[in-house]
Parts: sequence; structure tokens; C-alpha cells
Amino acid sequence: MARMEDRLAAMLAPAVEALGFSLWGVEFVRAGKHSTLRVYIDHAEGISVDHCAQVSHQVSALLDVEDPIQAEYFLEVSSPGMERPFFSAEQFTDYVGEQAAVELTVTQQGKRKFKGVIAAVNGDQIDFIIDSENFSVKYAAIKKAHLIPQFN
Repeated sequence: MARMEDRLAAMLAPAVEALGFSLWGVEFVRAGKHSTLRVYIDHAEGISVDHCAQVSHQVSALLDVEDPIQAEYFLEVSSPGMERPFFSAEQFTDYVGEQAAVELTVTQQGKRKFKGVIAAVNGDQIDFIIDSENFSVKYAAIKKAHLIPQFN
């Protein structure tokens, strides 16, 4: 059975793409009556508040009709931002050479949380360089990961 976020992403992607944006990812944070559904959108020219409002209106209407979430929740639509979270192995590809913070589902080679440079992406395997050493993980082993912005 697919994760709820994966099902929501598959349902919402066509509506987001019809508006001219790409769906970067979907995150559902459970917190009782204060749960939040975050929808991250992206566009080559950036994302404005008006873009978020436009997508929010469209997505909200779709969610009202489909009703895929039984609990109460708040809907947030935003850009992935500079610390963009990663929702698929393919998303790492554009950021080879940049640093990411990663948390694994289980400890692997003594590491559970680490920061490393994204060295390569081969299918569902992501290679990092951590303290001058190579470290490879399958995307399925990543609990969460995000880009660490570099300021020069």
C-alpha cells in the first residue's frame, strides 16, 4: 500500500501541473486537530504568494470533492524554498555537488543523521561524500532529507 503522501501527490499533481507548476512534494504532519497538509510547488521562474494562492484554491477544491483525509487539517501551499526537502531520488540529481542533511530510517554504517555532499544519483541509490569518504544509501532508507543552502 502506498504512503498517504504518495497517493495525495498522485491525485494533486495533474491539478498543479494544469496551472503551470510542478508538484515538488507533499507532506502530511499529524497533530490531532492541528494536522497540516503541505503542498510544495515549483517553477523555473520561482514561486510567488499569488502562485501559492492560485494552487491552494485549486487543490482545496479537489480535496473537498475527493475527501482523501478523514481528519481535520490545515492546507499550506508553498515553494520548497532554499532548504528544499527531497521527496524522490530523482530530485537529488539537480543538486549533485551541493550539501544535504539526511536522516535515515535505521542506522547504517554507524550513521543515522548526517550532512554530506551529494556525489551522484544512480537510480534509487544516492552517493554522498562525508568527511572525504563515500557513503551510499538507497532512497528507501532515507526518512527525510533537505538541501543545505550555501552562501558565498
